[in-house]
Amino acid sequence: MDYRTEAPEIVQKFLTYHETIRGHSRQTVEEYYLDLRMFLRYIKIRRGLVAEDTEFNQIPIDDVDLALISSVTITDFYDFLSFLARDREKKSRSGKSSHGISAKSRARKVATIRSFYKYLTVKAHLLEENPIQELDSPVVPKTLPKFLTLEESISLLNSVSSGPNRERDFCILTLFLNCGLRISELVGLDLSDIRADHIRILGKGNKERIVFLNDATADAINSYLAIRKNLTCSDKNALFVSREHRRISRAGVHALVKKYLCAAGLDSTQYSAHKLRHTAATLMLRNGVDVKTLQELLGHEHLNTTQIYTHVDNTDLKIAASANPLAKFQKND
Repeated sequence: MDYRTEAPEIVQKFLTYHETIRGHSRQTVEEYYLDLRMFLRYIKIRRGLVAEDTEFNQIPIDDVDLALISSVTITDFYDFLSFLARDREKKSRSGKSSHGISAKSRARKVATIRSFYKYLTVKAHLLEENPIQELDSPVVPKTLPKFLTLEESISLLNSVSSGPNRERDFCILTLFLNCGLRISELVGLDLSDIRADHIRILGKGNKERIVFLNDATADAINSYLAIRKNLTCSDKNALFVSREHRRISRAGVHALVKKYLCAAGLDSTQYSAHKLRHTAATLMLRNGVDVKTLQELLGHEHLNTTQIYTHVDNTDLKIAASANPLAKFQKND
């Protein structure tokens, strides 16, 4: 997929602005493009600009111009959100189809479209007024992140006991559970990012941070590096190498995490590579790491993103409940 060939010029300039000026990753920019493509396809249908028998996913948007974009009203946006909530087809990982996407996904698309129209009015000065200035975002239910217990984490690490890639796989799981890396950060690691006591991470928005290594993580890396030096790879800089002698992919990492979750007797439908990041954050918070330090370690831009983990550890809540002077009251029969 290349938005430079598929997107109209006005959308291309918006995406280039985010990639070059705002410093957003290519993956983030591509997600913006997919959100805008879906929205513009829907608008073309509402305006009667496509044949009725045209499949939604086959509607081109390269002919979209400023006139069409500026004609959109806030009513069009709410109708689009209704389409997403009720009619948009989605497929689960098992391949089953259903209709309607989650509030979280709808909220992300709203954020993308808001950013697009803000760019057109404030940055590019192509529109005098922002038609979605008052657009409300879907309410996203707040859920606590799922995580493994300490015992489950140990079981997961112990499940890596054999196989040709055991040093690599053990190192990957150790990095997730000890350093709280994002999967994109892990697959992007280069050999040159590794130091004796720390690793250099390229996070969201191409922001660099340093993550220091504890003894277990340093040992896991060193054991894998002894294997890595004998491996050939099309990308000589890649730290983690796949069986195809390429930089390991996100899909490859997801697959190995699911494999070892199953081997450890854990529910692989409930946990993922990202849940291992949650696990690292929760375990560190429970063992004395303050929220501000955790924010820097995880590479969160805003503290409130990190603070969700403070709700996971219920120790203080239990202490507060016990401290209530009525805690020991029992009704006499």
